[in-house]
Amino acid sequence: MGNFNTDKAPRMSQVFPQAVIADTFIFLSGTPGYDLQTGKVISDDFEAQARQSFQNIKIILEEAGSSLGKVVKTTVFMVAGNDFGIVNKVYTEFFPENPPARSTPQVMPFPAGILISVECIAQV
Repeated sequence: MGNFNTDKAPRMSQVFPQAVIADTFIFLSGTPGYDLQTGKVISDDFEAQARQSFQNIKIILEEAGSSLGKVVKTTVFMVAGNDFGIVNKVYTEFFPENPPARSTPQVMPFPAGILISVECIAQV
Protein backbone atom coordinates (compact mmCIF):
# COMPACT_ATOMS: atom_id res chain seq x y z
CA MET A 1 0.00 0.00 0.00
CA GLY A 2 1.32 3.45 -0.80
CA ASN A 3 0.34 7.07 -0.99
CA PHE A 4 0.22 8.72 -4.41
CA ASN A 5 0.44 12.39 -5.37
CA THR A 6 1.05 14.17 -8.66
CA ASP A 7 1.89 17.81 -9.24
CA LYS A 8 -0.22 17.73 -12.43
CA ALA A 9 -3.44 18.06 -10.39
CA PRO A 10 -4.29 20.24 -7.39
CA ARG A 11 -3.58 18.74 -3.99
CA MET A 12 -6.10 19.65 -1.31
CA SER A 13 -3.86 19.21 1.72
CA GLN A 14 -0.44 18.06 2.81
CA VAL A 15 -2.22 16.10 5.57
CA PHE A 16 -3.61 13.44 3.21
CA PRO A 17 -2.63 12.17 -0.26
CA GLN A 18 -4.51 12.60 -3.52
CA ALA A 19 -4.80 8.82 -3.62
CA VAL A 20 -3.74 5.58 -1.99
CA ILE A 21 -2.81 2.56 -4.08
CA ALA A 22 -3.59 -0.72 -2.34
CA ASP A 23 -3.01 -3.99 -4.17
CA THR A 24 -4.93 -3.62 -7.45
CA PHE A 25 -7.07 -0.64 -6.44
CA ILE A 26 -6.56 3.10 -6.23
CA PHE A 27 -8.66 5.11 -3.78
CA LEU A 28 -8.90 8.83 -4.58
CA SER A 29 -9.47 11.37 -1.85
CA GLY A 30 -12.23 13.94 -2.29
CA THR A 31 -11.31 16.08 -5.29
CA PRO A 32 -13.02 19.44 -5.85
CA GLY A 33 -13.01 21.58 -8.97
CA TYR A 34 -9.77 23.36 -8.15
CA ASP A 35 -7.65 24.98 -10.83
CA LEU A 36 -4.02 23.86 -10.71
CA GLN A 37 -2.69 27.30 -11.68
CA THR A 38 -4.62 29.40 -9.15
CA GLY A 39 -5.09 26.86 -6.36
CA LYS A 40 -8.72 27.98 -6.07
CA VAL A 41 -12.07 26.78 -7.38
CA ILE A 42 -12.28 27.17 -11.14
CA SER A 43 -15.48 29.24 -10.90
CA ASP A 44 -18.45 29.88 -8.65
CA ASP A 45 -20.53 27.97 -11.23
CA PHE A 46 -21.54 24.45 -10.12
CA GLU A 47 -21.22 22.89 -13.58
CA ALA A 48 -17.74 24.34 -14.13
CA GLN A 49 -16.63 23.03 -10.74
CA ALA A 50 -18.11 19.59 -11.45
CA ARG A 51 -16.38 19.33 -14.82
CA GLN A 52 -13.05 20.45 -13.32
CA SER A 53 -13.41 17.97 -10.46
CA PHE A 54 -13.78 15.07 -12.89
CA GLN A 55 -10.92 16.43 -15.00
CA ASN A 56 -8.70 16.47 -11.90
CA ILE A 57 -9.72 12.88 -11.12
CA LYS A 58 -8.90 11.85 -14.69
CA ILE A 59 -5.41 13.34 -14.37
CA ILE A 60 -4.70 11.73 -11.00
CA LEU A 61 -5.87 8.33 -12.21
CA GLU A 62 -3.81 8.49 -15.40
CA GLU A 63 -0.71 9.63 -13.52
CA ALA A 64 -1.19 6.66 -11.15
CA GLY A 65 -1.42 4.22 -14.08
CA SER A 66 -5.20 3.88 -14.17
CA SER A 67 -8.01 5.62 -16.08
CA LEU A 68 -11.64 6.71 -15.90
CA GLY A 69 -12.54 3.46 -17.65
CA LYS A 70 -11.28 1.53 -14.62
CA VAL A 71 -13.39 3.42 -12.06
CA VAL A 72 -15.77 1.09 -10.23
CA LYS A 73 -17.35 3.49 -7.70
CA THR A 74 -17.71 7.24 -7.24
CA THR A 75 -19.08 9.34 -4.43
CA VAL A 76 -20.16 12.83 -5.46
CA PHE A 77 -20.56 15.20 -2.51
CA MET A 78 -22.76 18.20 -3.39
CA VAL A 79 -23.62 21.27 -1.32
CA ALA A 80 -26.96 21.80 -3.10
CA GLY A 81 -29.33 18.88 -3.53
CA ASN A 82 -30.98 20.23 -6.67
CA ASP A 83 -27.98 19.85 -8.98
CA PHE A 84 -28.55 16.19 -9.98
CA GLY A 85 -29.33 17.12 -13.59
CA ILE A 86 -25.99 18.92 -13.91
CA VAL A 87 -24.11 16.08 -12.21
CA ASN A 88 -25.75 13.56 -14.55
CA LYS A 89 -24.82 15.67 -17.59
CA VAL A 90 -21.16 15.96 -16.56
CA TYR A 91 -21.05 12.32 -15.40
CA THR A 92 -22.08 11.08 -18.85
CA GLU A 93 -19.38 13.24 -20.46
CA PHE A 94 -16.68 11.51 -18.42
CA PHE A 95 -18.34 8.07 -18.29
CA PRO A 96 -20.17 7.75 -21.64
CA GLU A 97 -20.35 3.94 -21.48
CA ASN A 98 -20.63 1.54 -18.56
CA PRO A 99 -20.65 4.20 -15.84
CA PRO A 100 -19.44 3.17 -12.40
CA ALA A 101 -21.67 2.84 -9.36
CA ARG A 102 -22.35 6.20 -7.71
CA SER A 103 -23.58 7.70 -4.47
CA THR A 104 -24.47 11.40 -4.35
CA PRO A 105 -25.02 12.72 -0.82
CA GLN A 106 -25.81 16.33 -0.05
CA VAL A 107 -23.38 17.80 2.48
CA MET A 108 -22.94 20.90 4.60
CA PRO A 109 -21.10 23.75 2.85
CA PHE A 110 -17.42 23.18 2.11
CA PRO A 111 -14.91 25.96 2.74
CA ALA A 112 -13.42 28.20 0.02
CA GLY A 113 -16.46 28.22 -2.27
CA ILE A 114 -16.32 24.49 -3.06
CA LEU A 115 -19.72 23.30 -4.31
CA ILE A 116 -18.78 19.71 -5.23
CA SER A 117 -16.13 17.16 -4.33
CA VAL A 118 -15.75 13.72 -5.91
CA GLU A 119 -13.93 10.65 -4.68
CA CYS A 120 -13.60 7.35 -6.45
CA ILE A 121 -12.26 3.82 -6.38
CA ALA A 122 -10.62 2.43 -9.50
CA GLN A 123 -8.61 -0.57 -10.59
CA VAL A 124 -4.96 0.10 -11.24
